[in-house]
Amino acid sequence: MTIRLLRTLVAVADHKTFTAAAEAVHVSHAAVSQQMQSLEADLGLTLFNRTTRTPELTPVAHEVVARARLLLADYDNLVPSVLADGGLSGVLKLGALGTTLTGLTPQAVAIFKGRFPAVGLHIRPALTGASLAEIERGNLDAALITKPHLMPTGIVFRPLAEEPMHLIAACEEPEDDPLTLLRTRPYIRFNRNAVLGTLIDNWIQSRRIRVSETMELDSPEAIASMVYANLGVSIVPDLTVKPLESAPVKQLALGPDGPTRVLGLAYPEDQIKTRAVDELFRSFETVIARAQADGRATPA
Repeated sequence: MTIRLLRTLVAVADHKTFTAAAEAVHVSHAAVSQQMQSLEADLGLTLFNRTTRTPELTPVAHEVVARARLLLADYDNLVPSVLADGGLSGVLKLGALGTTLTGLTPQAVAIFKGRFPAVGLHIRPALTGASLAEIERGNLDAALITKPHLMPTGIVFRPLAEEPMHLIAACEEPEDDPLTLLRTRPYIRFNRNAVLGTLIDNWIQSRRIRVSETMELDSPEAIASMVYANLGVSIVPDLTVKPLESAPVKQLALGPDGPTRVLGLAYPEDQIKTRAVDELFRSFETVIARAQADGRATPA
């Protein structure tokens, strides 16, 4: 039995349905169901009457919820006594996608550090999967990631921006149809081990396009440099926050059915550095809002 399971139980009691509770605690409906089954097994009690259309709390479950509220209140009061400032001192360990390291992340960190200079930020570049694994191990407090198809249980994801993919080609390339370019030009693949790479690959396969892969990279800047040298074409995210400098390339939209990634901040559900993570999230939001207001068109 964990604090996380008790918090989910209380959410079910408050919101009446698994679906509403899932939204409240930032997990999927299936995760809530799994957590409640685990809690029943841990306690050796039946907490829900599942013969009704919507599972209802049993009488003993109402008693457990009442005790759980007291335990959660004690826990929530204990954390501030240990970290009275919510984590706004010491070190915050942040994972960050390589695609954000020359635009979004440094600008957000500058805002955060300007407001909270006492917080040390350790930034670890990593792909989404690696960052999520490090969060689960307790080695990262938060990570800027691409939302995967399934989020691990116990990790919250807060979306920041949607970034559509676009095709990039050398400026002197006369062809403007992205599908023709993918079929007829050398293709520079985004790292297939990244969530982003999988999104792109799935879209290419859904369009039944056969590409002639020439290389595989995991940095949009490196890919843009290769494309600028007329070594092939590629699909990369249209970054919400552009890097300060990048190679000039032609950018072509993939249309309404093109792949889009959701960029956001992930962190443990039972995060104790809550204030620090919230303030970091706001710093990312500020940078993204400024970039969207500016409407920059700098190549990614």
